[in-house]
This record gives sequence, structure tokens and C-alpha cells, in this order.
Amino acid sequence: MQGLSLKISQQQRLSPQQIQFVKLLQIPTAELAARIEEELEENPALEEGLDIRDSDEFDEKERETVEDLEREELEIGDYLQDDYAGYKMAGDSYDSNEESKERPMATVASAEDYLLMQIGFVLKNEREEIIAHQLIGSLEEDGYLRRNIESIVNDLAFTQGFTTDFHEVEVVLKKIQALDPAGIGARDLQECLSIQLHRRESDHPTCLLAIRLIDEFFDEFSKKHFVQLQQKLGIDESELKKAINLIKRLNPKPGGAEGGNLAPYLQPDFVVTNQHGKLDIKLNGKNAPELRVSKSFQEMLQTYDQGNKQQKEIKEAVTFIKHKLDAASWFIQAIQQRQGTLMKTMHSIVAQQYDFFLTGDDASLKPMKMKEIAALIEMDVSTVSRVVSAKSVQTDFGIYPLKYFFSEGITHESGEDVSTREVKNILREIIEQEPTHEPYPDETLELLLAEKGFVVKRRTVAKYREQLGIPVARLRRKL
Repeated sequence: MQGLSLKISQQQRLSPQQIQFVKLLQIPTAELAARIEEELEENPALEEGLDIRDSDEFDEKERETVEDLEREELEIGDYLQDDYAGYKMAGDSYDSNEESKERPMATVASAEDYLLMQIGFVLKNEREEIIAHQLIGSLEEDGYLRRNIESIVNDLAFTQGFTTDFHEVEVVLKKIQALDPAGIGARDLQECLSIQLHRRESDHPTCLLAIRLIDEFFDEFSKKHFVQLQQKLGIDESELKKAINLIKRLNPKPGGAEGGNLAPYLQPDFVVTNQHGKLDIKLNGKNAPELRVSKSFQEMLQTYDQGNKQQKEIKEAVTFIKHKLDAASWFIQAIQQRQGTLMKTMHSIVAQQYDFFLTGDDASLKPMKMKEIAALIEMDVSTVSRVVSAKSVQTDFGIYPLKYFFSEGITHESGEDVSTREVKNILREIIEQEPTHEPYPDETLELLLAEKGFVVKRRTVAKYREQLGIPVARLRRKL
């Protein structure tokens, strides 16, 4: 006979307000106005305001259902307070008394322009620029490059009289594949998923298992030979399911479904300017509308309050109005929280990379990880990841994606911490100056870096070289 047992467990669930905040936190400024417009259309209790003060913190109010209302009288007076003042979006970014200044705001008319803007940060010469334009122009709507590299080489020769080879084109392709969105420029689904998984740079067992499934066992994975995979990898069913669920959350079409429209407009989320040696940080919200809770809805509640509150129709109407007012206040509070979190994170990033924002010199970039910023702002690293995702900052030296400022670090022999980005740039310069007939193997590159004070192991040199899209020595040899 089967016995009964009682099990007590705790589960963490996000409230609707928290889910709304997480979604708003992740979207860039270019999409925020559209999201606000969507909420304005769906909720008549939310409206644009032209002359309103910044709202205070909204107190949490108990949410009743229709059944609750039938058991107790609704306190309509709670909804007739001035606490629902509103939220002035532009106030976070621009002083209304500030003299209007023209700032060069970059806009991107197409997905192709968005990619070309990003690739400009990593290209080193005019040859790479020509190849990058050809490759990006050859991407299909879903973001894949299905034209083989040999054909790209021939296209450049016939249309532009530009002579190149397979390896030079592949080096530039690797740089394109390092752009956002992750997976762009992949030649097939396997490569697309692999790029996205490696981009996570996570040592979590589930992520490492997912990488092995895609990189080493993609054929079995695509044919759903799960039992065979468990035997080959020596894992149980729960481990395999976790890895599969992670893979399912990846984007198989990084270019999108609507004409490859990756980013209709590129608009910096932050503006950092040098004001006489002091950095001024502003959140770009100039084009977002001002919001407030509708006073007419509050007046409607007041009207219903004077009626017969025992009638079912009146109770239902009051419930509808109350829920709309709640939704409006939740949305305004989520916007406020989003802006505050963004500014808090950006201030920490600027504080860590202060010298770069003053000079624009890549050599002044310091090693920085997301978990370090998370510790500084006392938030979870996942929050920082959402803030950084698809966001950019306009500086006196151009527009940079926020991901640009995060990198690992190594210790120079002088004891100074150096960003791996600087080490990669030095490694690239060494390879560019090597004899073409006898390129340096990784062991030699390790010694040459050591002479410059950067002590890195050979496997680390190989890792940096691969991240730069540079092939091994035998493939770089030119007779």
C-alpha cells in the first residue's frame, strides 16, 4: 500500500512587477520609447504628461480580487491621493534649464550599418575594412553567411579587383562573429549555437556540457540520440536535460525574422562628457515621453464612490479601474527603478575606467569583470549583465558598447594589473611584424610577450590568438 508523505520546500518566484522590471532593464534606449508607447495603448490609466513633478516612491498596496471586494469594502480614498503624480523621463537625462546643445547622435538605418559600426572597433587596416564590408553585405536575413569563403574571395577579385585569400577572409569573419547579436555571421546552425555558448565564458558544468554537445556531438544531438549521448558523456538524464534546456534558450536566427532588422536605430543609452577634467554622466532619455497616472481615472473612482457600492456592476467597474491604476503605477515605478539601476551601474563602470573616459586611450583600460561591478552596486551579476546587454555609451571619442569595457586581466612583471585587451593588441602587433616566410609559433609568441613583461602560458597565447581570429603559424606562412 502506497503511503502518504508531507514534503515542505521553498521556491523563489518572481512577482509580475519584478518580471516587468527585468524586461525593461534589458531593453536598450532605442526600444524603450516603443515599449512605453505599447503600454500607453494597453492601459488607459497611464498617460503622457507635459508639466508634472517627479513622483515619490510608490507604496506597496494590497491587490484584491473581485471575490475580495465582495467580502470587504474597497477603500477608494487610497486611489485619490496625489501619490500618483507621474514620472518625468527627460528629467533624468537633461536639465530643462540647460542650453540646448547639438550632440552627434549616431543612428543606424539598417542591420548592416549596425554591424559596420561595431566592426569599426576591431578592424586594424583598410584591407580588413574592405573584406568586412563584403562579408557583412553577404549575410542573409537570418544572420547566416551561407556563401562560402572561396566565393567571397572571388567576389572581391571580380567586383573590386581586390586580391585576398581564404585565411585573411576567415580572420575578418571571426571578428564579425564576435559582434552583437551573438551568433551573427555563422555558417550553419552548429556554429551559430557554438558562438553563443562560448560567448557566455562560463565555467558552470551545464554550460560546459552544452558546449561539448554542440562542438563534439552535434550529429547525435540533432538526431536526438539522447541515450547514446548519456553513455558517451557519462552523465545522467537530469544533467543532459539541463544542457538541452540551455541550448533551447539560444537564438537560432540571430539576424531576426524581419529582414534582418537587428537594430533599426542605434542610440546611445548614456552620454559621458569631459567637463573641464570632470566626467559628466547622463542617461539618454530625451526622446522618451513623460508619464503619469491619469487623473480622470482617479476622478472616475471618486464618482463610483458616491454610488451604490453594493451593486455588482459598480464593484466590477471599480475593480477594473483599480487594476488599471495599479498597473500604471507599477510601470512608472519599474521605469524609475530601471533608470536608477542603469545610472548606478554606469557610474561604477566610469569610476573603474576613469582614465579611458578622459583620454580615450585603449591602453588605459583596466581589467574589469561584471561580478566586480555587481559587488560595487550591491546587486546580482545577472542584473549587471542585463544592464550591459545591447547598451552603448557616447563619449568624446565615439560610441562604445558597454561590453567593450569588460575584460579579464593579467599581472605585468612590474606588478600592475593589465587588461587582456591590451595584451591581445600587443600580440596582434607582434604577429603583424613577424617574417611572413617564417611566422612565429605559439611558443615563440609566449617568449616575445614575456620580453615585454607579460607572462602568459602557451595555451593562453593560443586562446588569445584564436579570439583575435588569427590562424596557427603554418597557415600564416606566405612564400
